[in-house]
Amino acid sequence: MTIPTLTPASLSQLDQAAFVAALDGIFEHSPWVAERAWVRRPFADREALLGTLVGAMQAAPRDAQMALIRAHPELAGKAAVKGELTAESTREQAGAGLAACSPEEFELIQALNGAYNAKFGFPFIIAVRGLGRADIIAAMERRLGHDPEAEFAEALRQIARIAALRLEERVAE
Repeated sequence: MTIPTLTPASLSQLDQAAFVAALDGIFEHSPWVAERAWVRRPFADREALLGTLVGAMQAAPRDAQMALIRAHPELAGKAAVKGELTAESTREQAGAGLAACSPEEFELIQALNGAYNAKFGFPFIIAVRGLGRADIIAAMERRLGHDPEAEFAEALRQIARIAALRLEERVAE
């Protein structure tokens, strides 16, 4: 792992385009989150930056939040098989062992992805760092029992967790 060179202070000095570019990938295919957070600078520390980014996500209209959720790839899904994941998602899914699924695990995850998407209308999202395939499968099975509003809120919580982990890698304290 490389040592982050970005700091909240250096990010606070950037113009909006450079700020958005520096935070590319923190929120999957959704530069609008950083665009909206930029106006709230300066950022005292990484925690303040994260809070501002998550606040921008939470304050967004529901259709923007849904687009953010839908911008995430399925776990071990078609994009992963085709090599079309972002670098961040590729690294995270591989770290959770999703790139090494047995045929049975892959089939089960595909079935759970399909059932989840059919029920909720968006992909299953979980911050996979520190989890293994069995943990992820258990979470998928458990969360299929949620009602749509609870799962929408859970998806946003997981996105905030993913953003926190990605910021931790990229932005120094």
